[in-house]
Amino acid sequence: MAVTAAVGVAFAAWLRARAGLAPLAPDPTRGHAADLLRLATGRDDDAAARAFEAYLVTVMDHGMNASTFTARVVASTGSDLVSAVTAAVGALKGPLHGGAPGPVLDMLDAVAADGDAERWLRAELAAGRRIMGMGHRIYRVRDPRAEVLEGAVRALADAAVGRGAEGEARAARLGLAREVEETAERLLAERHPDRPMRANVELYTALVLEAAGLPREAFSPCFAAGRVVGWCAHVAEQRATGRLIRPASRYVGPATP
Repeated sequence: MAVTAAVGVAFAAWLRARAGLAPLAPDPTRGHAADLLRLATGRDDDAAARAFEAYLVTVMDHGMNASTFTARVVASTGSDLVSAVTAAVGALKGPLHGGAPGPVLDMLDAVAADGDAERWLRAELAAGRRIMGMGHRIYRVRDPRAEVLEGAVRALADAAVGRGAEGEARAARLGLAREVEETAERLLAERHPDRPMRANVELYTALVLEAAGLPREAFSPCFAAGRVVGWCAHVAEQRATGRLIRPASRYVGPATP
């Protein structure tokens, strides 16, 4: 619990320091998600806190992904929890694990500026570029986490009804994401009929974190603040086995004379 809290508080303090603001003190009377959002953004918004909590719960664990496996390898050596979590954080630095929500918003901005989702997506595919928020190494159906987070975004949009421009902006953003998802799924099916590529968790993660008031540069650290719960659980499980993780490899080069 202390490591989970420390990662969240450090993330929030870093974010405020980047904005030239002093860190806020944690409030032990608040729930974890609500207080973490307040520490990071200064917002005290129940609807945003509920959506943010849905995000943290949804991403806390997802099998033997790169960062979790890293944490387990370190734990298997008999090292301490902090070292295992620190190693897991290092696995998030690369763009292929946990780094897609920011580019999803860049994509939505570009589609909105173009005004034609299909035209923009076709141009990206023709150029050989990835469609952010689509496809997953494991799932060949729509990522079930996307369904949860889409619901969280919808609840935020509904909560903003009556706030004028804010409510309209949230509803428009959600509508654009749905249009991009549907169009991208159709175009990808045309190109790869034998390899289904549907929405992954990042597509609606981007909308949740944006609506909660977090800037794009905070998305990967925010992912760590959620996933740290899973890392800690995996470290505890690995310690219980007491075995060193040492994958075998097989030499396939030329034989020596």
